[in-house]
Amino acid sequence: MKRPGRLVALGVLLLAVTGCAAGAGNGSRTASPTQSADRFAPVIDEDFPDPDVVAAPDGWRAFATGMSGLNVRIASSTDLSTWTVQRRDALPTLPAWATPGRTWAPDVSRRADGTWIMYVAAQDAASGRQCIGVATSPTIDGDFTPASDRPIVCPVAEGGAIDPSTFQDTDGTRYLLWKTDGNCCGQDTWIEISTLSQDGLSLVGPATRLIKESLPWEGSVVEAPVLVRHDAEYALFYSANAYGGDAYAVGVARATSLLGPYTKQPEPVLSTDLSGGRLHGPGGQDVVATPNGDVLFFHAWDELFTYRALHRAPLTWRPDGTVAVAGLDH
Repeated sequence: MKRPGRLVALGVLLLAVTGCAAGAGNGSRTASPTQSADRFAPVIDEDFPDPDVVAAPDGWRAFATGMSGLNVRIASSTDLSTWTVQRRDALPTLPAWATPGRTWAPDVSRRADGTWIMYVAAQDAASGRQCIGVATSPTIDGDFTPASDRPIVCPVAEGGAIDPSTFQDTDGTRYLLWKTDGNCCGQDTWIEISTLSQDGLSLVGPATRLIKESLPWEGSVVEAPVLVRHDAEYALFYSANAYGGDAYAVGVARATSLLGPYTKQPEPVLSTDLSGGRLHGPGGQDVVATPNGDVLFFHAWDELFTYRALHRAPLTWRPDGTVAVAGLDH
């Protein structure tokens, strides 16, 4: 579940394991992982859940669920390992339909015209459900501003919608995925997809349901979709189970067609058990393509379950098309 952390306060909890240094005068802070044997050490050791990692003109940006008065958090990096967390809000003004304090799981991408566009879940004041809105900015580091006075996705009867995620296919068509928030009210949770308009501000046509909870390890929830294309297949990464504990984990479903059917790998590719107990409730993932291969970014709880730090791990694509997190015992 892409939800805010439990107890953490803004600007604390950069622990010695990452090696911390004060940032510039804007209140930023730089976190650099130590060169230790602990490959599970976080790259941002403070609350930074539901990461969306985006290539920028001068490196990389990561956006995360808001906390402590910030709607959307932002960090920057030149190498995907050392990150500077900015003490500012990437979305300082919410749309008129949204209630402050429940802004989750941003997704940021660049349109063909160079405009940056953000999709983010917030609480709809009229219904009380989470819905997805859209905002734009001329630069990736500028203040994103609401682009519409209504949500782009708001299926109130299905419990609302969270966890927006964009995907661009090889023909240039852009899509938006999300999770219907049915677990809020005793319904199934679905990962759905719809085509985006050229400007990205509306959907074109009806949504298609891709997967719902169906495996024992998933509990009653699937969420946090991230779709990538690998060779001739589509791989849908998702998180499942209760986000606040060790049962939360990352799964993968694969298909030869964008709209499915998708076949799930039977067991998670990343979990507390697979990490030998070093990662608590990993999930909320993103997949980043690098010259050295694909990398999974995700959050995981600290030992006391007070905040969710940002982690990374390389992915392995096996000859049979299945996916694994490199180095874990599958």
